[in-house]
Amino acid sequence: MFAAAADLPKGAPGRYRTLPYAAAQRQGVDWSEIMRRGHTIHGLVELDVTVTRQAIHRRRRKSGEPLSFTALMVASFARAIAADPSVQAFRKGRGKLVVFEDVDVAILVEHELDGSDVPIPHIVRQANRKSPREIDREIARARAERAPYARAMRMVPAWFLLPAPIRRFAIRRLLANPHWRRRFTGTTAVTAVSMFGRGTGWGIPFISHSIVLTVGGIGRRPGIGPGGRIEARELVCLTLSVDHDVVNGAPLARFISRFRETVENATLLAEDREPVG
Repeated sequence: MFAAAADLPKGAPGRYRTLPYAAAQRQGVDWSEIMRRGHTIHGLVELDVTVTRQAIHRRRRKSGEPLSFTALMVASFARAIAADPSVQAFRKGRGKLVVFEDVDVAILVEHELDGSDVPIPHIVRQANRKSPREIDREIARARAERAPYARAMRMVPAWFLLPAPIRRFAIRRLLANPHWRRRFTGTTAVTAVSMFGRGTGWGIPFISHSIVLTVGGIGRRPGIGPGGRIEARELVCLTLSVDHDVVNGAPLARFISRFRETVENATLLAEDREPVG
């Protein structure tokens, strides 16, 4: 039950703080308003990553370097897309699709802006050509940057003086050009919810590309291990979101099969021949 306003002591509103609303967050609102108009379908997928996480731990011990699960997922996702780049196509007008062969993956990296921790996009260019180790190092460098997009950020106050409809019209015009869109947003995106917390669960995003991966939590459940034994297995919750105007069911099913095989077998770690130890 809510207390009546008269029950509050006069002149005592309670302790509170007023914080600035981060400009990057306002930009996120604009993007969400634009992207929610698409014809999106979501697939909830579980992958058995027991072998994968064991391989990551072995690689960490041998090399003495950190290697994140997120970096492996980004690399595997990009490699699976590169096998059939049509799943990341951009529409051009009403009658054409533009398909880029390389996979540029947008990820979110937290930075402190205006006194708040705000996720800022970073684009891993040609992620399909990079090893998980290279991507992990790139993410670490991006996280260490003190002022990402410093030049662009100087223009932010003027940008937000424009009314929201005008800002969103300008963004739509930019997105209408596939080459500009690739430059500023990459060709696909990975959102790793597991970077910011633990536990099982799926995320359902607004998608900004024709195909987007949301990495949820990892949990332990009974499953079938080597030799048909029932044992605890580690399962990761994934959401694959696609623009149904571009991606149909059959290509998506083949993509999921490729992606599953690449992740569950830790294929890219086996291919990474960089000397360790």
